[in-house]
Amino acid sequence: MQSTDPQVCKRFDVVVVGSGAAGLTLALRLARSGRRIAVISKGALAEGSTLYAQGGISAVLDAGDSVEAHVADTLAAGAGLCDEAAVRHTVSHSREAIEWLIERGVPFTRADESDAESGYAYHLNREGGHSHRRIIHADDATGRAVETTLEGLTRASEQITIFEHHMAVELIVMADAYEPSGRCRGVYVLDIEADTVHTFAADQVVLATGGANLAYLYSSNPHAASGDGIAMAWRAGARVANMEFMQFHPTCLYHPKAHSFLISEALRGEGAVLRLADGSRFMPRHDERAELAPRDVVARAIDAEMKRTGQPHVWLDITHAGKAFIEKHFPAINARCLELGLDMSVEPLPVVPAAHYTCGGVITDLAGRTDIAGVYAIGECAFTGLHGANRMASNSLLECIVYASSAAADIEARNDRVESAVALPAWDESRVTDSDEEVVVAHNWQELRRFMWDYVGIVRTTKRLERALHRIELLRREIHDYYGSFRVTPGLLELRNLAQVAELIIRSALDRRESRGLHFISDFPHTLPRAMHTVLSPERSREIGPGVAYRPL
Repeated sequence: MQSTDPQVCKRFDVVVVGSGAAGLTLALRLARSGRRIAVISKGALAEGSTLYAQGGISAVLDAGDSVEAHVADTLAAGAGLCDEAAVRHTVSHSREAIEWLIERGVPFTRADESDAESGYAYHLNREGGHSHRRIIHADDATGRAVETTLEGLTRASEQITIFEHHMAVELIVMADAYEPSGRCRGVYVLDIEADTVHTFAADQVVLATGGANLAYLYSSNPHAASGDGIAMAWRAGARVANMEFMQFHPTCLYHPKAHSFLISEALRGEGAVLRLADGSRFMPRHDERAELAPRDVVARAIDAEMKRTGQPHVWLDITHAGKAFIEKHFPAINARCLELGLDMSVEPLPVVPAAHYTCGGVITDLAGRTDIAGVYAIGECAFTGLHGANRMASNSLLECIVYASSAAADIEARNDRVESAVALPAWDESRVTDSDEEVVVAHNWQELRRFMWDYVGIVRTTKRLERALHRIELLRREIHDYYGSFRVTPGLLELRNLAQVAELIIRSALDRRESRGLHFISDFPHTLPRAMHTVLSPERSREIGPGVAYRPL
């Protein structure tokens, strides 16, 4: 049972919600300024999407590459919806981001004799959509190398206080004489192990919570990717954009004991090909770039072939590379496959698409600032304009590092250390009880993910989207009533957030009457001549005054 004792407000200069590459980079960047920083991690500090990223980080590092080439590739993959200023900002800071990681001790894979032409000290891969080898990596477990390095530095920092197994519940946005339009003053946080909600006061709150891919039945993401930051920002009054562009990774391993194990795009970069059950290739029929086409093209092609043939998966074949090459370049993937009884050096791997990346999110500027004063969003939960209608491979970790650095610099420059005279309202549990029907949460969770997969997946129709909207409206009403009656739990909070984000995805998809990038709708198969963003704006249901006990519904 949760404590009803008066809360002690925890005070920090900056609260970072999320502990992936974006959150930890920002915390470490700010630690040098002497600020008191809290890092809120829903699970163990290193557990999250970054840890499982395989391929690498794209950056202009090769002597034959250029900022212009990287920009052009990103704009092409984004299908006309990338913000060029955001793309240039990200790419022009790519080398600096990689050098910062190298200085921190990230063990990227070194170049060998075969890489002599590049003139760079580290091995570079090539992936779909890229015209050059520009993917720096740590074997095939880049995310783990980055995350564990940053984790160690974060734990060693005296300026950073870590709160593991804590989950942000809601932003605290309040108005006073100095901020009549409202400013974020902090965040309510559930201590999962103690089963208590605490109030964290801060001058700035940084959302680095990752994406919302658990809205789908099949996802490559770990359990934490429940759209928490996007949902909290929306409820607090921030706009979101392009939520219809949910990226499905083309090659997730099809295996009953590995529901979310990715087979890196780097395999296709090294010559792996996709085949049907009879051994024939099919990608050349769908796109002239074949297996090196952008992810949306490859995912739709696999989906189409699975539906045409009635097969539950297709095959990814890299047997031509040989055992030695595979063991050297893909040791982690190879080891996991061998554990599952699959030898990728002698047989193709069964693969299917899976929800992988949220290209839309909370609208920010180049410094990560949102519509809400005092709130920043960085990483996958943010919409910066970099990815457009389709994220190019390995641009995601780059975005995390670059925008975390930009946001940290902006916070340092603004120096917004303003102690508000307004007392923060305590979390109010006076009218709720412990739940005696947890089965409702489990049932609604499964129902949401199933109809999102069936109705709002890789290929959509207006009729399916309308059905999905009807279901999510009913589901959200049920969740709203449940949330208003019972004490919060991690499962309830995640379900509430996923339902909110699912509605944003569906409404955004219905608003876009064309097919572009990751959004393919059979009713409108053509692309309109003018590319437009889908922007949704919330209406604040009420003003939050000083001293009011607050439990938002």
